[in-house]
Amino acid sequence: MNIKGFLDIELPIVQAPMAGVQDHKLALAVSLAGGLGSLPCAMLSADDLNSELATIKLQMGKAGQMGQIDSPINFNFFCHTPPVADVGRESRWRVLLKPYFDEYGINAKDILASPGRAPFSHEVADIIEAYSPRVVSFHFGLPSRDLLDRVKAWGSTLLASATTIQEALWLEEQGVDGIIAQGFEAGGHRGMFLSEDLSTQVGTFALLPQIVGRVKVPVIAAGGIADAQGVSAALSLGAIAVQAGTAYLLCSETKTSQIHRAALKSANAQHTALTNLFSGRPARGIVNRVIRELGPMNPATPEFPLAGTAISALRKQAEGSGSGDFTPLWCGQNTSGCREVSASELTKGLAAGL
Repeated sequence: MNIKGFLDIELPIVQAPMAGVQDHKLALAVSLAGGLGSLPCAMLSADDLNSELATIKLQMGKAGQMGQIDSPINFNFFCHTPPVADVGRESRWRVLLKPYFDEYGINAKDILASPGRAPFSHEVADIIEAYSPRVVSFHFGLPSRDLLDRVKAWGSTLLASATTIQEALWLEEQGVDGIIAQGFEAGGHRGMFLSEDLSTQVGTFALLPQIVGRVKVPVIAAGGIADAQGVSAALSLGAIAVQAGTAYLLCSETKTSQIHRAALKSANAQHTALTNLFSGRPARGIVNRVIRELGPMNPATPEFPLAGTAISALRKQAEGSGSGDFTPLWCGQNTSGCREVSASELTKGLAAGL
């Protein structure tokens, strides 16, 4: 099977969904260039999700009328189990952050709980069903069987992330149509779900051929791939496509902040780490002050996504003075492909020579 037959796209390039730094603009640009654009939906309210979907439908309709490629959009959702708030753990977390609160004049009692990230649900499915999604992807495993069956009944192509061979085999058993093999190098949240042991995580070009050799469904390579040579190498190892995220962060269609952009263009981007400080789950970002001082993986952090509430208050204050000391500067290990160009140009460049 080729990429056209699998995802109905012209180029074997999938744009990684990146919550917080993108909306429909990036997804549309990638899809209309011949790749698969992705919309991260986990942090969208019902109203925002409806708005994004309506805009995508409208713009895709206009593109079709103009004879442009009618590529699908990948709608991405999280599948974590919402945690039960632990007052004691939250209190200990805020005590750990107290020196920073004092520095910025923040009263911890004034910090209100934020909505965070919501898992895929029937309420969300009710919203997207009307749009007949052609591609739906999941992170942190899969939703419940009834939800999964509901999505499959729409005829959507189902993708999900695997960070180990065991996760890939489990996903195949559950009936996914394609697996995203997420290597250790990838920026943002790890998709790991069968184990919390970070020692199980390996690099993309070690993970990819092992998963390809064990599953029958198509495999998409993700992590550390930032140029056409990397894409070609992944395809030669059996991937049907490549998912790229970090390379798109400087594109004109993203919402990447100026603080984040500056970090990506600096020498600091050469030093990234997996950290749980910003959300409660391991995610790769550029090492900044809070990661250095509290350690990248701190056992005091509340469960995902509750860790984000208190540290977001620090982020807001610090960013107000131009500092990224408390900002999640999500970034993969390879920033060599980050370019300040349009997403269309970048997508075509990644597929150059294929």
